[in-house]
Amino acid sequence: MSAPVLATKLFPPARRSELVARPRLAGRLDSTLDRGHRLTLVSAPAGFGKTTLLSDWAAGQERVGWLSLDEGDNAVPRFFAHLWAALAGIGLDLDPAALDDAPMIAVVNELVRAGRQAPDSHWLLVLDDYHVIHAPEVHEAMTFLLDHSPDQLHLLVTTRADPPFPLSRLRSRGQLTEVRAADLRFAPAEAREFLNEMMGLQLTETDVQALEERTEGWIAGLQLAALSLRGMSDRGDVAEFIGAFTGSHRFVIDYLVDEVLARQDEVVRDFLLRTAVLDRLTGDLCDAVTGGVGGGQVLEELDRGNVFVVPLDAERSWYRYHHLFGDVLRARLMAEHPEQLPTLHQAASAWYAAHDLVADAVHHSLAAGDHGRAAYLMEEALPELRRARQDSLMQEWMRSLPESVVRRSPVLSIVSAWSLMTAGDLDGMEHRLDDAEAALAAGAQDRALAATWADNEDLRTAPATVWVYRAALAQARHDVPATVQCARRALELAGAEDHFVLGAASGYLGLAAWAAGDVEEALATFSDAVRSLHAAGNLIDELDTTVVLSDMWITAGRPHRARRLYEQALATAIGGGEPYPRAVADLHVGLAELDRELGDLVSAEAHLETARVLGERGSITENRHRWYVVTAQVCVSNGDHATARELLDHAATLYRPGFYPDLRPFAAMRARVDIAAGDLAAAQEWADDHDVAVADDASFQREYDHLTLVRLLLASGTAPLGDLLALLDRLYADAERTRAGSLLEIGMLRALTHQARGQRPEALAELDAALARAPEPDGYVRLFLDEGAPMLALLHEAASVQEGGEYDVLRRHARRLLGTGAADVPARGSLADPLSEREIEVLRLLDSELTGPEMARRLFVSLNTLRTHTKRIFTKLDVNNRSAAVRRGRELGLL
Repeated sequence: MSAPVLATKLFPPARRSELVARPRLAGRLDSTLDRGHRLTLVSAPAGFGKTTLLSDWAAGQERVGWLSLDEGDNAVPRFFAHLWAALAGIGLDLDPAALDDAPMIAVVNELVRAGRQAPDSHWLLVLDDYHVIHAPEVHEAMTFLLDHSPDQLHLLVTTRADPPFPLSRLRSRGQLTEVRAADLRFAPAEAREFLNEMMGLQLTETDVQALEERTEGWIAGLQLAALSLRGMSDRGDVAEFIGAFTGSHRFVIDYLVDEVLARQDEVVRDFLLRTAVLDRLTGDLCDAVTGGVGGGQVLEELDRGNVFVVPLDAERSWYRYHHLFGDVLRARLMAEHPEQLPTLHQAASAWYAAHDLVADAVHHSLAAGDHGRAAYLMEEALPELRRARQDSLMQEWMRSLPESVVRRSPVLSIVSAWSLMTAGDLDGMEHRLDDAEAALAAGAQDRALAATWADNEDLRTAPATVWVYRAALAQARHDVPATVQCARRALELAGAEDHFVLGAASGYLGLAAWAAGDVEEALATFSDAVRSLHAAGNLIDELDTTVVLSDMWITAGRPHRARRLYEQALATAIGGGEPYPRAVADLHVGLAELDRELGDLVSAEAHLETARVLGERGSITENRHRWYVVTAQVCVSNGDHATARELLDHAATLYRPGFYPDLRPFAAMRARVDIAAGDLAAAQEWADDHDVAVADDASFQREYDHLTLVRLLLASGTAPLGDLLALLDRLYADAERTRAGSLLEIGMLRALTHQARGQRPEALAELDAALARAPEPDGYVRLFLDEGAPMLALLHEAASVQEGGEYDVLRRHARRLLGTGAADVPARGSLADPLSEREIEVLRLLDSELTGPEMARRLFVSLNTLRTHTKRIFTKLDVNNRSAAVRRGRELGLL
């Protein structure tokens, strides 16, 4: 659901005739148009004329997009909807459907396309009042835009506090222009022009100097002083006023606004106070709040009288109060008529709801303290918000309601339970699910209570949905039987057309089977869940189930099958063109993990970079940690253990239990990094803290821990090797039926254990048997090479065995792993720097009629990544063009 766009946010304040010319600042703003310039930051406290400066300068420019921000823009969909509209005002042809997927990617791509068509163009995007933004997702999106936009786009931002942008980097590159409070202050000559010419006063040079010094050039203070001085004709009153004009800004504002308000008639003063609850003003809305008529005319009169109303559109139908003035008006309203606040906010909420502006309606209901009305509005909006994945807004709403109100609503209790699960509060989640069931039971007995709930899809499916989340809770607590029980209960309660509930419940049955180690059952059941999600029309979740299915196939020992799933899903995701669905980032991370296992670190890093760029809009909650895990794996392969530890630590903070079984605990992953780095003491501390011992029983849920322990004890030599073999035998027996991936790893570690006992023939035989049993043994490289010198010694010995002799399977794979002559690329060893598997694939595409973009699409990579691969191929083959690379490839037997 795209958020509605308020057109008045897209217009700069109307240009006033009574402006002081500021050529020194205009000249600085002109640097914004320099090619490659990224950001102009106008940062100063309130009342320094930031907006006025930019709106006046922008009026003389072409292709300017303007967006006035407010607190509501912390709701990410609303921010993107208005940003989209502002960019459309520049003339960019943007597809509104992209709001649901990858908005910033679509923006950058459209800007690049437009820039190529008009390389000499300039586009200006102004974000006014950026200090109201605190949502990390918005900050990340704007940082992404600064990092990736073409040279033609120039961003201008007004703010009261510096935003979390990479200002130091932009400053060092000469891509940042800064206008600060010291720059914005009126100089004495500017203060004189403003007070005497613009405001029509006749102050002496001494008076002007006194006011300029006491306000320190603060424009709002000068304007407020001028409004008060306008009504003073007696010279003595003027001198007395200026003499008393001292103190802090807050004191000055309070004093002067009292003066301004005191000069308004009672009707206007009452209008100002009542409408102070509004962030934006228009005649009809003001009438709805005040209960009067003629609100539009009053706004026009205030505008003409310069009483701190700011026009928001050229037609002057929408206004806002100057921020400082509005703050003081609200303070006066609270002090003088606190009893009116609920009624005023309720009236505003009703007006917004009638105009389908639900977020604003909810905001005013909450401000009114009318939590029941706010809850009803939320319930009505939730089905559409969920389909649009407006997660942050739902979470914000849950935080805004009192617990007692949430508990009375079964739908809101369920949403609150989901929100608590994403925060990792499992106990709180369980209590909220109990509340949902209690509310449903109460509503069945109390029709008046049930009548307060929105009658929609979420309410109808609530009984089944509660059990879906109970299944998630049981999974997060590693309780497989309870997960199965709860998921089956959800299926019993769901209707035939409740595809989302059916898909979720089937999914948890599949995950329970996976956690129990029955991969065959897990694959069958989880595939049913995918079909239900497809029937529900939920493309993003359907695509994202590829991550789970692929992990299951890897556990089953079929990494090539996992790769095909990822590539098919990626083809589906990008088949409709840009913008791509959000799941695309997770698919690239999955492919990166498979590439890293094959030893193709260049391709793995390319996929991770693509995922990082796509991730600016936020990955799906349950997968956010995976990018850091796979990047850590790549770091280990590159020998950077310190960075790998940092990445895993951060991944652990992002992981949320309840979505997938925890089959690779972060502590154990970190212990493996410690072992690889030689820090055996740290790894031993992990084993002690987590009670991992060689005498433990075998289970799939602890298999990763136990295989980590085996590596630790082999490296340290501190455990009887017979006990290690006994543990590995128990693990092998547990995995034997369906987990071929586990069997290969266990067999490899049994071989290393035999080698440690000095049993070289047994080690070679064990490794040979493990590879012979594996369904797709050529899908593994780092599994073996990451074991270091002991494994390399075995592989070198096996590689030297004559063909047709003992260990024939092992010999072939040893040579493949060591790069001394893989069967599918016999001549690769003749190169000093052999081509990787991915580079061979690119070389084969070079020997075709495909264009560069077509090859990139075939490989599911960007054109820049393809160029990187091609450049490395040219270097290794010692050629400088495509045809020469193909010829050289044929000479070497690569093609």
